[in-house]
Amino acid sequence: MWCWLITLNKRLVFLNEVIDALGLTEIYTVHGRAEDLARMPEYREQFDSVCSRAVANLSTLAEYCLPFVRLGGKFISYKSGECENEVAAAKSAIFLLGGKVEDVYKFSIGEAQRAFISLIKANGTSKNIQEKPECSLKILCNLCFFHCFERKKDVIHIYG
Repeated sequence: MWCWLITLNKRLVFLNEVIDALGLTEIYTVHGRAEDLARMPEYREQFDSVCSRAVANLSTLAEYCLPFVRLGGKFISYKSGECENEVAAAKSAIFLLGGKVEDVYKFSIGEAQRAFISLIKANGTSKNIQEKPECSLKILCNLCFFHCFERKKDVIHIYG
């Protein structure tokens, strides 16, 4: 099952039209924000993995994504290849959110250097972490929730 969380209603309307036109099944859209959904029990710590592209620094992405990841699950962030300083700067925020840096996979796309930063959810995320979204969570995200029935895995993909 795919579920896209879309922050802009006009994108949601467009995606619903595309879904209908293509006759896609087991996919639906939800209008909302990541910081709001992260407080809801039906989404909080319910997913095996979460993916995002580089829409913010790693500390902010961890604040958006780790609350959705179940214990033992992973958050994978797509970043530029020069991410060592960003990873080092985000370690304390990642720890506070219950995560731990597992690995950094570097690769090239043409001449561009890129990386996947893999975090593992080692501890639960405190419910107090996201008390003031207007202060620390200013980037609006589009989320895609994917449930793979064959493997019983849940995945969220975050787009900017």
